[in-house]
Amino acid sequence: MIELFEVAGESDRRLALTATGILRTFNEAGVLTAADVHVAARVGLLGGESDERVLLALALATRAVRHGSVCLDLATVADVAPELPWPDHDAWASAVAASPLVAEGVLRWEFDLLYLDRYWHQEVQVCHDLLARSRATPPAVDEARLDAGVMRVFAGPTYAEQRAAARAVVTQWTTILTGGPGTGKTTTVAGVLALLAEQASLAGDTFRVALTAPTGKAAARLQEAVASVELPQQDRDRLGPLEASTMHRLLGSRRDNGTRFRHHRANRLPHDVVVVDETSMVSLTMMARLVEAVRPDARLILVGDPDQLASVEAGAVLADLVAGLGTAAQSPVVALETTHRFGEEIGRLATALRSGDADAVMDVLRAGGSGVEFVESEDPAPLLRAEILEAVLEVRACADAGNAAGALAALDRHRLLCAHRQGPHGVSHWNRQVEHWVTEATGDPLYDEMYVGRPVLVTANDYGLGLYNGDTGVVVRDADGTLRAAIAGTSGILSFATSRMSDVETMHAMTIHKSQGSQADQVTVLLPPEDSQLLTRELFYTAVTRAKEKVRVVGTEASVRAAVATRAQRASGLRQRLGG
Repeated sequence: MIELFEVAGESDRRLALTATGILRTFNEAGVLTAADVHVAARVGLLGGESDERVLLALALATRAVRHGSVCLDLATVADVAPELPWPDHDAWASAVAASPLVAEGVLRWEFDLLYLDRYWHQEVQVCHDLLARSRATPPAVDEARLDAGVMRVFAGPTYAEQRAAARAVVTQWTTILTGGPGTGKTTTVAGVLALLAEQASLAGDTFRVALTAPTGKAAARLQEAVASVELPQQDRDRLGPLEASTMHRLLGSRRDNGTRFRHHRANRLPHDVVVVDETSMVSLTMMARLVEAVRPDARLILVGDPDQLASVEAGAVLADLVAGLGTAAQSPVVALETTHRFGEEIGRLATALRSGDADAVMDVLRAGGSGVEFVESEDPAPLLRAEILEAVLEVRACADAGNAAGALAALDRHRLLCAHRQGPHGVSHWNRQVEHWVTEATGDPLYDEMYVGRPVLVTANDYGLGLYNGDTGVVVRDADGTLRAAIAGTSGILSFATSRMSDVETMHAMTIHKSQGSQADQVTVLLPPEDSQLLTRELFYTAVTRAKEKVRVVGTEASVRAAVATRAQRASGLRQRLGG
C-alpha cells in the first residue's frame, strides 16, 4: 500500500480539521489520515491520556494495521518521513510504556512494539495454539507401513526430497511445508494424504480431509493439482475424491460478523487433516480463527512460499512461522528446494530474486532465452500490443462461440500484471489500453460494460452465489445469444446472468497482489519507476513466479535494482514469541 498520501487541498477528506499539535503536523504531511487522528483523540480522551507523543503512537499503530503491520515499531517508523519532527525514541518509548492506555490494556507494549489490543490477543493466541500443538504427544504411526508407503507413493530417485518431507509431515501434528513454485509442494501434499489415509485405515480411524486456500482461485488450483497427481491406484481409491474450499467457507462465514465464524474453539472443525495452500496470503486474523478451530488431534499442514507477498491484511504469518520455528530443535518447518516446473531461465531468475542478488537478476534478464524476456522502453505499448492482443482475441473468440471452458483456458495462457492500480503503470490504464486495441481490431466499440469476452475478477465474497474474492471468469455468449458470466469455481464452471455480477472488475490486467494463487503460461510484468513505494523484492518475485513457461519483464534496470534492494517490512512480534 502507499505509505504517504498527497494532500489535495483544504477540502481533502483525509484531513482532520480539528487536529492540533503534532497530530496535525503528521496529518498534513500525509502520514496520518483523519480516521487515525480521530481514533487517537477519542481513545486518549476516554482513557485519560493527553501526552501528544502517546497519541501520535496510537494514531500510527492504527495506521500500521492498515498498511499490513500487526503492530508499530517505534524504532523504524520514522523511516516513513524522516524530515518530520519525530519524538526522541527513548523518551517516546518511555512515555508509551507508562501510558494509562497500556496499563488498562487498551494498548499493549511488548518487545518494544506497540499493539492495538485486538491484534496482540490474536498474535498471542496463534503462538500459544501452535506451541501447544508442537508440545503434544506425537501422533501414533505404524512405522513399517509408513516406510513401505513412502517408497510406494514416492517411487524413483527424483523424489528423495518429497520422501523426507512426507515422513516429517506424517509424524507430527503441525507442519509448515515451504518451497518455491515448482518444488513439488502439491505432489508432496497428495502423497502425504495417501499415506495418512493408509494409516487411518490400519487403525480403523476416520479420515476426513479439508483442502482450503485464502481465495477461490487458489482453492480451485489446489483441488485440481491434488487430483492430477499420479498415485498408485490403491492409494487413489483409498483417498477418494477431494474438494477444496476457501477458508471463509471452511470455517463457516457468518452474516452478522465478518471476522467470526461458525467453527471456533468451542465448535471445532470435524476434519482429521486440514491442508492450507498459499499460506503466505493468510492474515493474522484468519490464522488465529483457523488454528483455534482445528482439533488438537488433527494434523494441520500449512503450505506456501515465504518469499512471496504477504496478505493484503495485517500480518506476515508464514514468514514469521518459518523464522520463529525454523530453528527449533524439533522444527515443524519442512522446506523443498529443488525446482521441477520452471524452465531454466525462470528458475534462475526466481533464485536470484530470493537471494537478493541484483547483478544476477540483471544477468538473467539480459541473457534472455525462451523463458525470460526483458523489455526496456519508455513507451512499451507498441512492443506489447501484438502478443497481448493475440491472447485477448483468443479468449474473445471462444467466448463468442459459447465455449466457456475454452475461454477460461485461454484466459490462463497470458497474464498482464501491474504493481499499481492507477497511473500510467497501473491496472486501470492498461485495461483501457487493451480495450482500445480490441476495438481497433474488431470494430466493436465495447459500449456495454459486460461485453463478450470481457475477463472478470470477483472482488468480494458472495456466499449466496458461491463466488469468492479472487475467482476469475469470462463473459460468454450463450446458445440463445444472451451474455452470461462463466466463472471458474472450485467445483467447476459456474454460469450467472451478467446482471448478478456486481462485485467484479475487468481483468485484461490485474495487480500482482491479486494474482497470488494463480498461474499463467506466459506473464508480462510491468514494473513501475524505481521511486514507487510499492516496488519490493517480494512483489517482483511473486509476479515472476506466476509464469509457467515465459515471463516478460517490462521496466528499467533502475526499477529492477530498486525492487531487488527493497524488502517488504511488516512489524510483528510473532517470530519473537515463537522463537522465545
